[in-house]
Amino acid sequence: MNRLVCLLLALAATTAHAELAGVLHWSTGQDLETTYNNVYKSLESSRYYVVFEPDIGTNLAGFAERWGEDYNRSQLGGIRSMVFCSAWYANQVSNLEPRLLATCPLHLTLYRQGDTTHVVFLRPTVAGAGSKAETLLQELESEVAAAIEQGLAAGKAPGSSD
Repeated sequence: MNRLVCLLLALAATTAHAELAGVLHWSTGQDLETTYNNVYKSLESSRYYVVFEPDIGTNLAGFAERWGEDYNRSQLGGIRSMVFCSAWYANQVSNLEPRLLATCPLHLTLYRQGDTTHVVFLRPTVAGAGSKAETLLQELESEVAAAIEQGLAAGKAPGSSD
């Protein structure tokens, strides 16, 4: 029971946004690296395996001089992504609608702006709306969202405000 209460408090402290139809968005006061590590572990424990970890912020920083005032106008403190997959879901999608393999592998991006870390995930249900794989993609999207939320809740003290 205590674990349930702690989880509910932690989830309440993490904000989920629904600003763009094709993008799920969460924000937290946790730093970028802690959030990244917790979401990574949660995805993997949910059987979504991270296969590539681009550090987009570091890559873009190499262009700061070249791009001048056009570089990082949003003043982001870091951008990291995870490319991940589930072989089972990839197989199931290919069985139902091979063109939706465009959603495989999946990816999410974390970025830091001010004192907030954001997590954004493109919704596979948007790409697959009306297809034979729509129900499967709804299940996949729900599982990934739950894994992200579990990762965001990890390590938070009960009653914390981030």
